[in-house]
Amino acid sequence: MSGLALWITGLPGSGKSTVAVALSELYPDFVVLSMDELRMCITQEPTYSEAERDMVYRCIVYIAKKLTELDHPVIIDATGHKRRWRDRARKEITQYAEIYLSCPLEISMERERLRLDRHGAPEDVYRKGEEGWPVPGITVPYEMPLQPELEIDTEKKTVQETVAAIQQFLLKRL
Repeated sequence: MSGLALWITGLPGSGKSTVAVALSELYPDFVVLSMDELRMCITQEPTYSEAERDMVYRCIVYIAKKLTELDHPVIIDATGHKRRWRDRARKEITQYAEIYLSCPLEISMERERLRLDRHGAPEDVYRKGEEGWPVPGITVPYEMPLQPELEIDTEKKTVQETVAAIQQFLLKRL
């Protein structure tokens, strides 16, 4: 799996960070690039503006590209609600796979509201969206992947089943 980048994409609350952490525990060589952590490093008081998002997504793709060029496997844990950001990663990273965690908006909203381990994610994302903040699925569209390498419905699959499906996918790629 050296040099492989997996982008785990989906709505906030779809399970991206939980799955990324579970995968990294099984595969400790993977470097997890968390958009929530990176954003706080780059912009200590995020505005989530279009310009800011473009900047942090360019950064995460660049970092993933450089790490994979050094043969490190990478997990990108980021909503990536614009298809162009994920397409950029696909174009720039030689070994790239997109894993789409699909989940109904209502379920994602409930999970986000109840989650105890935030994995660095901001609080009350969907409530802020209802107040006008730019939140994927609420005030800005989430552009679903057209042809992800793997799609998993996290409303119907547990975290363990989701991780097992990704493990099967990885075994086929080896």
